[in-house]
Amino acid sequence: MKVLAFGASNSKSSINKKLAFYAAQQINDADISLIDLNDFEMPIFSEDREKESGIPQLAHAFYNAIGEADVIVMSFAEHNGSYTSAYKNLFDWISRIDMKVFQNKPVLMLSTSPGQGGAQSVLASAQASAPYFSATVIGALSLPSFFDNFDLEQGVVTNQQFNRDLIGMLSNF
Repeated sequence: MKVLAFGASNSKSSINKKLAFYAAQQINDADISLIDLNDFEMPIFSEDREKESGIPQLAHAFYNAIGEADVIVMSFAEHNGSYTSAYKNLFDWISRIDMKVFQNKPVLMLSTSPGQGGAQSVLASAQASAPYFSATVIGALSLPSFFDNFDLEQGVVTNQQFNRDLIGMLSNF
């Protein structure tokens, strides 16, 4: 099974990328493609820029990566209660290719932050908009207090309730 995993952040040490990768590893027989949003940096989206230059090739590459996957595992970082600008910009460009951004793929949505909120605001927003962009959400889960619940050396979540919930969601598809 081809799994596309990424953290919706451009932080080089993204905790959300770590969480997405961990979750993807819990899928049986997964062939994981871990993407870094830094590899898809583009000019800020605008209709004028699109008219002048078209849609950047990097947007097409990301859209194609979604199309080639069997399942998407993404974890949202939260900046001021919303998406990171890096993710939002990429998403805006891709939606100009096709509003069905997720191409009816099963999507596991996660979020985490260093704080107790676990980026739940952005996760709720992503879940609410998912049907408009052809995402079949198989589950959504937030990990609060990342550094208290994730062993960086081992690359594993230590919060057993989170792990039980994650495995339960993954068994749904």
